[in-house]
Amino acid sequence: MIGGRDIGLLVGSFTTTATWVGGGYINGTAEAVYVPGYGLAWAQAPFGYALSLVVGGLFFAKPMRSRGYVTMLDPFQQIYGKRMGGLLFIPALMGEIFWSAAVLSALGATLSVIVDININLSVVISAVIAVFYTLVGGLYSVAYTDVVQLFCIFLGLMLGGIPWQVYFQRVLSASSATYAQVLSFLAAFGCVVMAVPSALIGAIGASTDWNKTSYGLPDPKNNNETDMILPIVLQHLCPAYISFFGLGAVSAAVMSSADSSILSASSMFARNIYHLAFRQQATDKEILWVMRITVFLFGGAATSMALLAQSIYGLWYLSSDLVYVIIFPQLISVLFIKGTNTYGSIAGYIIGFLFRISGGEPYLHLHPFVCYPGCYLEHSFGGEPIYVQRFPFKTMSMLFSFLGNLGVSYLAKHLFESGILPPKLDFLDSVVSRHSKENMDKTTLVNHDNITLSELVHVNPKHSASDNAAYSNKEAFDDTEPNPEFSKSDND
Repeated sequence: MIGGRDIGLLVGSFTTTATWVGGGYINGTAEAVYVPGYGLAWAQAPFGYALSLVVGGLFFAKPMRSRGYVTMLDPFQQIYGKRMGGLLFIPALMGEIFWSAAVLSALGATLSVIVDININLSVVISAVIAVFYTLVGGLYSVAYTDVVQLFCIFLGLMLGGIPWQVYFQRVLSASSATYAQVLSFLAAFGCVVMAVPSALIGAIGASTDWNKTSYGLPDPKNNNETDMILPIVLQHLCPAYISFFGLGAVSAAVMSSADSSILSASSMFARNIYHLAFRQQATDKEILWVMRITVFLFGGAATSMALLAQSIYGLWYLSSDLVYVIIFPQLISVLFIKGTNTYGSIAGYIIGFLFRISGGEPYLHLHPFVCYPGCYLEHSFGGEPIYVQRFPFKTMSMLFSFLGNLGVSYLAKHLFESGILPPKLDFLDSVVSRHSKENMDKTTLVNHDNITLSELVHVNPKHSASDNAAYSNKEAFDDTEPNPEFSKSDND
């Protein structure tokens, strides 16, 4: 899952950069810059993702790596329990699926224009290739092919003009916590650099008189081909050999991102859902087969979504929504806020989700329930007009989710601790239960022979002397150094 935790700084930086710089990143940036009325100022995703790597390196990479977690969901299951970890897997999975669909759709669009083959066939072929070598080599195949692919992306494009498992998989595979931070900073710089050629191609497409090119009229916008502006520019404004360099760049980008997302989603399911939640006695072989099966399932889901997508940038944009609104505030709470519990986590989850869908989503043609200040009717998303929000309701949803988690957590703690509510009403076993079967402390996460779980930090078993010492999330803030020698004998 994490490559034996010996991914070095150079390879780690390259594979993190290549994971973010996918087909959706390349084609989506060009599409956003090209669309009239938007331009570079609205191509926020590449710069936002680059900044997220900086923030991740500053605040999240070191605590996650130094505590020895294996996946992003580990701290959630440790503090909030197995069921809450399963709920948080849903937005994490949707983000990975949307991301994979975006990059597969980007390759389909490029191949259909430059090589003139059926777009659906090209999407299926690229998905099969990505799934195949992810199955064969796991994280090592992904990492080392990313190094080669990243150079292909850079060459082709230059000639032609915090809470993601896919990110934390690279962070947790780093050989040290310091390397985990540094590779985040280097990858952020690489992402910004790699966005420049795509933005230039989009700007070139917007300023081109298409009537004077082999493409002719109507132009790509009026022909409903804005999502294919990058391959169209390469095909009709560049020599043939440049077009094929560009095709190689996009193909490499798709492979480097699609395989990473599929592997990340499969790793979370195999470890946090199947293994820790349902089959704690599962063998290595059994977990490996679960990963292989889910690689096929998640790859198929991403392929289906790519075939149905109308906008590459839309898919790419949507991939961060639920992750930002729901998982990000939960990650802050579980890593840095003492006293949060499962009741607060559930409340924050529901609040964030409800406020997010209340604003609607143009790319999914979901009409808003609430028209926040500044909303307007937009006709550019195809089909019937739909209201678009200018108010930052997604950030508002994220903040309400965070505050809801804190408020309900401390309220539940006060009610149970003060005796207003009897302990028997703590049905989630998250506040007053001394030995909860639901919450999974680090000794539970460590105490397995299969997978390399012994890399989690050493935590002594709980021996509470009073009810006040029995709150289940105290161990989350134990910053003891990792102890690879920890074994079952320590629990006896």
